Amino acid sequence: MLKYIIRRLLIMIPMLLLVSIVVFTLAQLMPGDPFGGEIDPTKLKPEQIEEKREQLGYNDPILVQYGRWLSNFVQGDFGKSISYKTDVSVLIKQRLDNTIFLTILALIITYAISFIMGLYSGKKPYTIGDYAINGFNYLALAIPSYVLAIAFIYIFAFNLQWFPSSGSVGMGVEEGTWEYWMSRLNHTLLPAIVLGAFSAASYTQFLRNDIIDNSRKDYVRTARAKGTSESNIYNKHILRNSLIPIVTLFGFDLAFMINGAVITETIFTYPGIGKLFLDSVGKQDYPLIMTLTMMFAVIVIIGNMLADILYSLVDPRVKVE
Repeated sequence: MLKYIIRRLLIMIPMLLLVSIVVFTLAQLMPGDPFGGEIDPTKLKPEQIEEKREQLGYNDPILVQYGRWLSNFVQGDFGKSISYKTDVSVLIKQRLDNTIFLTILALIITYAISFIMGLYSGKKPYTIGDYAINGFNYLALAIPSYVLAIAFIYIFAFNLQWFPSSGSVGMGVEEGTWEYWMSRLNHTLLPAIVLGAFSAASYTQFLRNDIIDNSRKDYVRTARAKGTSESNIYNKHILRNSLIPIVTLFGFDLAFMINGAVITETIFTYPGIGKLFLDSVGKQDYPLIMTLTMMFAVIVIIGNMLADILYSLVDPRVKVE
């Protein structure tokens, strides 16, 4: 296992190098000029502007600029945000804990809903309850996330006033107190439900179908022929094997939750990494865009590796070498 992890980490190096080339190239091709955010051209003479461009390195060859950016990035120097006038690392640290809290809460909601509905639907297929769960799943998969988010804000924030419609914590709440964490939970729960609903719908269908399929396998028939009780057959054979695909999707889902929070965080005005990324694109904040894109790529690669490791742990038939 250790050799496999080391090998995967080594494979990540050329993959991230390729991603960095793509990210840097796309940033260079974007309309506008990052130089425009550094100075006010109306207050400088043309020769002063040219001198400033030379100092900032924007006149250097593309390869030189890429090498300088990559070297600084590897050393943890992500540059300074053009629009926020502060270090990119500081901005990410300020928003990252909100996105992590949202992701964890969304994952808890996803697995709780999918396990409850999937187990019931798989154990009692083709019943009224099963048809109702399937109808809910199809509806959740058909509705776009932004439509569901707007509907939830209108119903639960504006009409019922159960949850706030924006922000991550209430004003004037002392950090670290019980009131602070309850306020954070209250602000995060609604976007977490929206973010977790789509994964819950697909996971429910996966779990239901696997339970039905495993209940028809030969080893289940053999266990019944030996006189094994139905509860043991269900818990030790059917359910255990049905949970394998769901558990192994955790790594992919972790990356999806963090990267897919862009729309949800923006609609709820939730100050996380996703909203920060979308704001940086609108403001053409090149250092921030490039850093966040690289971070998203790293999360996806690590999520894929985590999924492979979990698959080998929960399924003894699969070995990673």
